[in-house]
Amino acid sequence: MSIPNKNNRFAFVIPVYNHAGTVAQVVKDAQTLGFPVFVVDDGSTDDTYDKIKDIQGIQILRHEQNQGKGAAILTGFAAAVKIADWAITMDADGQHYPEDAKKLVEALPQKSRPIVVGARSYMDGQHVPWTSSFGRKFSNFWVQTSGGPAISDSQSGFRIYPLPEALNLKTKARRFQFEVEILVHAKRNGLPVIEAPVRVHYNPEGGRISHFRPFVDFCRNSSTFTRLIFRRIFFLK
Repeated sequence: MSIPNKNNRFAFVIPVYNHAGTVAQVVKDAQTLGFPVFVVDDGSTDDTYDKIKDIQGIQILRHEQNQGKGAAILTGFAAAVKIADWAITMDADGQHYPEDAKKLVEALPQKSRPIVVGARSYMDGQHVPWTSSFGRKFSNFWVQTSGGPAISDSQSGFRIYPLPEALNLKTKARRFQFEVEILVHAKRNGLPVIEAPVRVHYNPEGGRISHFRPFVDFCRNSSTFTRLIFRRIFFLK
């Protein structure tokens, strides 16, 4: 793997909530890249913790109660920043190929410290849930309208974040909306956002657990974008 700067240190941050069926394999696949792995169990009520507790060489962080994906990512950042310059986030549901983290690393430029978003390929394929395909287009439009970057996959959870810069962006959302809000704050604060292509896997026979709730999450997304647009209109960061 080609790493732009040998002094850069990377760590995986994997938030998980009730993905007992997939998380262990995701973690083990991530370990093959040789980076430290932080798994943040965000108050899972299934046997997620039992599936990962005996995996050697990882650090498990636990929320007593579910706080949201954004909160879990921030918990992981706070731990990873002690040993890493960059955090690689990845979902625990098995949709990503951990080895594609190499593509994100290789996309890093020599002289700037951007957020790198993994743009998922074939998101309009027949096996991709309509909620994921529509949600991406909806999110892309409103991220840009809110003053964020014009990118093709603003909902991808497979990313590289610079540390500690990402911790210093003043995001308010702590659930799924965190991942779109942080892109807007990055653009407003002069932190570049770039993309690199990654693969995505959706099991056509089912088995992938999604915590997306159309009505609730639509309302949360709308509230987040309304707040961001309001602040953009009044020149507030």
